Amino acid sequence: MAQPEEEFSAAEINRYSRHFVLPQFGKPAQQKLKAARVTVVGAGGLGSPVLQYLAAAGVGYIQIIDFDTISISNLQRQVLFTTTDLDKPKATIAAERLLALNPMLKIEAVLQKITAANALELLKHADVVVDCTDNFPTRYLLNDACVLLNIPYVFGSVFRYEGQVAVFNYEQGANYRDFYPTPPDAGSVPNCETGGVLGVLTGIIGSLQTNEVIKIITGIAKPLAGEVLLVDSVTLEFQRLKVPQRNSRQSIKSLIDYDVFCGVKIKTTMKEVTVQELKAMLDSKADFQLIDVREPHEFDICNLNGELIPQGDIPASVDKIAKDKQVVIHCRSGARSGNMVQWLEKNHGFTNLYNLKGGVLAWAKEIDSSMPTY
Repeated sequence: MAQPEEEFSAAEINRYSRHFVLPQFGKPAQQKLKAARVTVVGAGGLGSPVLQYLAAAGVGYIQIIDFDTISISNLQRQVLFTTTDLDKPKATIAAERLLALNPMLKIEAVLQKITAANALELLKHADVVVDCTDNFPTRYLLNDACVLLNIPYVFGSVFRYEGQVAVFNYEQGANYRDFYPTPPDAGSVPNCETGGVLGVLTGIIGSLQTNEVIKIITGIAKPLAGEVLLVDSVTLEFQRLKVPQRNSRQSIKSLIDYDVFCGVKIKTTMKEVTVQELKAMLDSKADFQLIDVREPHEFDICNLNGELIPQGDIPASVDKIAKDKQVVIHCRSGARSGNMVQWLEKNHGFTNLYNLKGGVLAWAKEIDSSMPTY
């Protein structure tokens, strides 16, 4: 970490006065925060509280990496944003809010998707990396990059009413691959979009992540290394799990294709139709089956008049899918439906399935601009 500055301005002394009088904290710890560089990947549900508390605490340099834009369904838990921010870049708006909260900081908004190609360059100057993402490929990517760069990695995840927090790669200790040696089968673990999440839970887990970041930077206490904290927001039970030492660090030599590793990459040979082609099929009243694999609440917001078979119901509904004519399967963006096309082809021998490229988002953008999106 960078060497802390020696002096604070009068404005800083006033702003951080409650830290200065805190036992075992004081100016030395605040100086370390001021000199620290923290990278937060994801400015959504977890990123909102993490970013706000890092900025309020006085972390001198905060890098925000997020390529997504703000949608109405985000506002149930992503408390950095308001209704007037819809369709704007999350990283840009987050940076504006943090500087409004604490103009003494340096904030960098990176509107890119972090990948194996750019991760090492983006993260190389960080003292701590905070994972506020929601998918396995990015978690493995961040873990491996942090191992290669020797940076502590603060992990958090939420699902429905439960969350997890851990500190990986602290002083070359246990990393995420020790906890999850292999990723789950693609599509077997629902995300927040399909499974839901209690909004306030992201605040609880994000705050706990920030607490670990502050401990790592200041050294005021031992961070949650070598353990994973499980949090149940309904029962308010907290449980600690020991992370087994599998020496997985030895296998991390370079960054890989994490979509392939996690089994989520849609194969390039999969058949697809564009929204323009689908419109032509609908207008000509072609004989085909249109299946929507989103959840019922998504279908109620907007739909293409297809047959609703939620992703989780597909295995028990294979007999409802035609094999004697073209079948177009769609979701919000094309990701879930692509996974279902591949699963059905692999496990049930379908050869007549087509994924709708871009899903209802592409339809709303390119065919019907009046369609509500989420």
